[in-house]
Amino acid sequence: MSTNSEPPKPSSDFETVLEKADASVAAFEQDRNGPLDHIRDFLRTYPTAIPAGVLIISILGFGMVANNFLKLSTLSLVLQQVTVTGIIAIAQTAIILTAGIDLAVGQVMVLCSLIMGTLAVEMGLPVWFAILVGFIAGAAMGWLNGVFVAYWRLPPFIVTLGTLGIFKTLKLWYSGSESIRAADIEETAPFLGFFGQTVKLGAGAEFTYGGLALVLLAIGAWYVLNRTPWGRHVHAVGDDPDSALLAGIQTKRVLLSVYMVAGLVCAFGAWVSIGRVGTINPESFDQINLDSITATVIGGTSLFGGRGSLFGSVLGALIVGVFSTGLSLAGVDSYWQYLTIGFLIIIAVAIDQWLRRASQ
Repeated sequence: MSTNSEPPKPSSDFETVLEKADASVAAFEQDRNGPLDHIRDFLRTYPTAIPAGVLIISILGFGMVANNFLKLSTLSLVLQQVTVTGIIAIAQTAIILTAGIDLAVGQVMVLCSLIMGTLAVEMGLPVWFAILVGFIAGAAMGWLNGVFVAYWRLPPFIVTLGTLGIFKTLKLWYSGSESIRAADIEETAPFLGFFGQTVKLGAGAEFTYGGLALVLLAIGAWYVLNRTPWGRHVHAVGDDPDSALLAGIQTKRVLLSVYMVAGLVCAFGAWVSIGRVGTINPESFDQINLDSITATVIGGTSLFGGRGSLFGSVLGALIVGVFSTGLSLAGVDSYWQYLTIGFLIIIAVAIDQWLRRASQ
């Protein structure tokens, strides 16, 4: 009886299968480390690179085809035009980072501006008190959205679609569909128009305090979302709420706080918008809801949550402004501008899907 305890040697066919499997794994790893994958990894790490590149290319492109586009006066005008949209896009970005969306941001902003104007101009109350009440109203409207989304577990799209109608009705009822004139604001409460004041930079360029406020707000919001525990919780909730809950994050509180912060940012945008336009009109900024979503998506924030860039959203607003101004100076009809922006949105979403597949 043989006492040899050595295991049987694998057959040559089995060795061939193993070699083929090893070769397949090596080929797969080589494909995963190709140039396209390096580009995709870079864009996932630095999502702002895409809107920054698009902005630079679009500025240079319109500079060649549109007269006077590269003048400092024109570029500063673009910044003035997108100031309010950029601020509201920051609020929208915080919400989309949680895989939500807010269709009512524009109505919140206009209603807050009406509250500020009515209290300060028509009722003669101190301006600081009117602004404070406007901020409280913005936070309250954001809180309402947050309760429905976080605690009632209703879809953000449906919730904000409903509050869009509610807030729109409230602003028309509250204002009586009447505007507050620029002359009355200037005479009674000039500080409401503070962010409309300009600083001349030479060569016809003007920089408003509103533009400076947009830059400072973007820097502050970036720090909060990327360097504080609350910001990390926001990203975690947007990326995977179940895992965030298991990690001990109070997901409901985080969601509620995000919508309240968005309401506060919209109230700040209301104050800036008074200075930008000069008047307070209940029908103004009717498209800013979609404009803020457009800027956020073009700026590289994922509609699926968890990944995005505040600076990218500001750049997205600038891209929209550059295309609108550039095409106008080039003599292109306005409906072609909408077509161009539509293509930019589709391309941005396609890139987002491509980047998401890299992590799957």
